[in-house]
Amino acid sequence: MDEAGKISTPKALEAPRGTLSGRVDEKGRLKLPAAIAQYLDGFGERKVFVTTLNTSTALIYPISVWRGTEAMLQEAGEDADLRADVAFIANHYGEDSDIDAQGRVLLPTTLRRDLELERDDVHLLCFKQRIEVIGSKVYAERLELAKSGLSEKLKALERKGLR
Repeated sequence: MDEAGKISTPKALEAPRGTLSGRVDEKGRLKLPAAIAQYLDGFGERKVFVTTLNTSTALIYPISVWRGTEAMLQEAGEDADLRADVAFIANHYGEDSDIDAQGRVLLPTTLRRDLELERDDVHLLCFKQRIEVIGSKVYAERLELAKSGLSEKLKALERKGLR
């Protein structure tokens, strides 16, 4: 962790860009695309924490990144109840998992059932040092929502400097 309490990522380590595809098998294992497996290897850890924070997408955290998130959720303050609720959800759905020799991660049973990820084609995005796992149904909904009013969204962002 750096002085500001953020997880330090090795300088040469860059997260894969774009949406990658995967599949959750009948045993609840997600085969990670090679680019994501290499990215996670860059943290020097084989252990991850798999959970959800929003009950619609799964999240795979390198264990060192999860430790930082966990510490943030345990901080005191005026929003301690909010943090406690999010931590409760994370722990309800979450479990430690190891990346096996074939580059697979076991998704917790309750998580994959409630998020409808069993035997599903999934989409993976790297964001904020974690891997977001989006099931096919939620992905289609998010894609349609993102397309809605896209022209106006682009114009607004171009005025703010989008190239």
